[in-house]
Amino acid sequence: MILLTCENLTLGYGSRVVVRDLSFTVGAGDWLCIVGENGAGKSTLIKTLLGLQKPLGGKISFHGLTAGDIGYLPQQSQIQTDFPASVEEVVLSGLTARKKFLPFHSAADKKISLRNMERLNVASLAKRCFRELSGGQQRRVLLARALCAAEKILLLDEPTAALDPDAAAEMYNVLAALNRDGTTIIMVSHDVTEALRHATHVLRLGDKIFFGARENYA
Repeated sequence: MILLTCENLTLGYGSRVVVRDLSFTVGAGDWLCIVGENGAGKSTLIKTLLGLQKPLGGKISFHGLTAGDIGYLPQQSQIQTDFPASVEEVVLSGLTARKKFLPFHSAADKKISLRNMERLNVASLAKRCFRELSGGQQRRVLLARALCAAEKILLLDEPTAALDPDAAAEMYNVLAALNRDGTTIIMVSHDVTEALRHATHVLRLGDKIFFGARENYA
């Protein structure tokens, strides 16, 4: 089942074009790895998929979905990591969009939050202060938050950046488990070798665009 189709996209800012004639699809259960040099348009594509900017040309179609159905984990550098909320509060905040800003969380909300904390192995940290956690723990908490926001598709921008090798390996294991359970993953990564161990499809941006199955990527 196809969830997302991009047809002949032109991406950029104002008169500056960074990507031309980009077409690809994302199916349910896929793990799409987006790679390319700095300036190739990866960040621009992310913003466009999230609905934060419009394509200069072409068409994006969500099949039974909207941009709001995509859970997003930004780069570590874009995240405030020193706020004094508990882990449980951070994860619950992912449900805000679903609740249309109602100022309380129901028992059902807390059940969803707990389930996602358990999936990310952070339930035991629920009462801990977020800013006191390690970098790897913080990334897993924020991933649980993204799952609360939208469980069908996760859009991850460099999810293992700034993590030590052990924490990065653990993050990939967690993502692989989520993908096996049916979560569709769209991931930007500079760690091409490790990312390609898990991806089902690859999208390379640059002078020569490639989109296809992992085994056909050279």
